[in-house]
Amino acid sequence: MTKKQLLKLLSLVCAVSLLTGCWADPPMDSMGLPIQEETEEPEEAVALPTAFTLPYAPDQTLDPVTCPDGIQQVVGSLLYEGLFRLDRQLEPQPWLCQSYSYDPATFTYTFTLRSGVTFSDGSALTAADVAATLRRAQSAPRYSARLAQVASISAGDGVVTVTLSSANTGFPALLDIPIVKSGIETSLMPVGTGPYALTTDESGTCLTAHAGWWGDSDLPVDRIALSTARDWDTVLYQFSSHDIQLITADLTGTDPITATGNISYVDADTTILQYVGFNTRREVFQDPAVRQALGLGLNRATLVSAVLSGHAQAAQFPVSPLSSLYPEELEALYSYDSFAAAMEAAGCTSGQTRTVTLLVNEENSFKVSAAEYIAQALSDFDLKIQVESLPWSEYTAALAAGNFDLYYGEVKLTADWNLASLVGTGGSLNYGGWSDPETDQLLTAYAAAEDRAAAMEALCARLSQQAPILPVCFSATSVLYQTGTITGLSPTMTEPFYDLSACVIHLREE
Repeated sequence: MTKKQLLKLLSLVCAVSLLTGCWADPPMDSMGLPIQEETEEPEEAVALPTAFTLPYAPDQTLDPVTCPDGIQQVVGSLLYEGLFRLDRQLEPQPWLCQSYSYDPATFTYTFTLRSGVTFSDGSALTAADVAATLRRAQSAPRYSARLAQVASISAGDGVVTVTLSSANTGFPALLDIPIVKSGIETSLMPVGTGPYALTTDESGTCLTAHAGWWGDSDLPVDRIALSTARDWDTVLYQFSSHDIQLITADLTGTDPITATGNISYVDADTTILQYVGFNTRREVFQDPAVRQALGLGLNRATLVSAVLSGHAQAAQFPVSPLSSLYPEELEALYSYDSFAAAMEAAGCTSGQTRTVTLLVNEENSFKVSAAEYIAQALSDFDLKIQVESLPWSEYTAALAAGNFDLYYGEVKLTADWNLASLVGTGGSLNYGGWSDPETDQLLTAYAAAEDRAAAMEALCARLSQQAPILPVCFSATSVLYQTGTITGLSPTMTEPFYDLSACVIHLREE
C-alpha cells in the first residue's frame, strides 16, 4: 500500500486535529477514535520501537522566538527553557530565574538568574543572553502582545531588570519565553539550556542528553531520534505507522486530519477560553438581568462532556478553574428552576417572542455543535436563539463591525489573567461594546494587587452580576503517543514532557 493510499484509508476511520497553537495556538468518543487511556505498564500486544522518535523539520528554524507553530514545537520544548515555566495549574514557577523582586512604585522587576546554568555548548547562561531574547520577543508575533507593557530591559551581573509602563503583579506568568544563546539567533539551531541538545551521530540528526544540564533529575532516555517531516501529512503518516511515537493535537479543533492505530493520549489544560459574547448595543441585551439570566441557563458541564467529549474545563468565570485565582466560592450550581425564575424576573416570560442570532465560525464543527446546544438550551422562553454559521473571514468581519446579537467566541488569554482586552472599556476583544466604570476600576486594581486572589474574586463578582460575556469552558490540548511507549506523561500547555523525571520510555531491546 502506498503512502497516499494509507492516508486515504485512515481518513475514513476517524478525525483529530493537529495542534496549530501553543506547542503548537478544537466529540471524539462518538467518532470511535481508538485512543486509549494511559496505562502504567506497556501492553504486551504492542510492538515497541527500538528508538523513541519525534518529528523534525530540518528546513525550519528551531529558534523558539520566531519558530512557526507546529512540527518544531515538541523538539523545541526539550532544547530551551524560560525564566519561568507554567505548571499543570497554569501557575508560574521559577526556572532559570532563581528569585525576583518587584518595586510597585516604579513597576520594576529584578530577576536573579540561577547559578551554574550552561548552554548545551558548555558556555554559561548570562543576563545578556536573557535580555537579548526578551528584546527580540518584544517584536515577535508570538510574544509581542504579552510584552506590550515592557518599557525597558537591562542586564547586569546575573541580574535582568525589566521595567513596565504600568502595574502588573502577575508579570512573571508571561516570562515562560524560551531563552537562547545570544549572537547565534539567526541559526536554524540556536543553542539552549534544556535537558537535550540537537546533535548528529552515525544514525542521523537526534537529541542527546545535555551532559551539563543544571537539572538534577534523570532523563528518561539518553538519545531521542528525529525523523524528517516537512509537512503535517508526513507527520500523520509517520505517526500512524509508528515511525514516530508522539505528536501534539487539539482534539476539538478546526481542519481535522486523521490518525489511528494503538494510540493513547493525555490532555493538557490551556488558557484558551470559549465563551458567549453579547452585543450590548442591542436593546434586548442592554439589561444585565437578561444577560445574567441566560448565564444561569448554561449547563457547562454537560456541554463539555457531550459536545467536547471532556476535552475542556467548564468555567463560569474568565480564569481557568485550575488556577488558584479561580473564585470557586462564587460558582452557582446549574438549576433549570433557577434559570426559569431568572428569566421571569428579567421579563422574558411574557409570551412576546423575540428572535436573536448567535454567530459561530462554520469551519469548526465542534464550536457549531456547542453553539447549537446553547441556542437550544436558552430558547425555552421569550428569547429564541438561531445559530448562524459563517466562514471565518465573514465571522470576524461581523464581530469587528458589531453586526451580531450573540457570538460564540474563543480567545487565548495570557497566564497573568489580564482581562482588560476582553471586558475593559475599548478593549480590542470587547466586540459587544460593553462599558462599565466599576469593572475598569477593578481591572486596574487587579493588575496592581498584592493579593491577586482577592482582587480577582472582586472582579469576577462584578462580571457575574453584569455578565458582559458568558464563559463556557477552557479548551484542552492533547499529547498523543503510541500506546505503551511512554508512561508518566503530565503535559502542560507548552511542554509535552513537563515532569520529565516522571516519564518512562519503553523500548524494545535489539
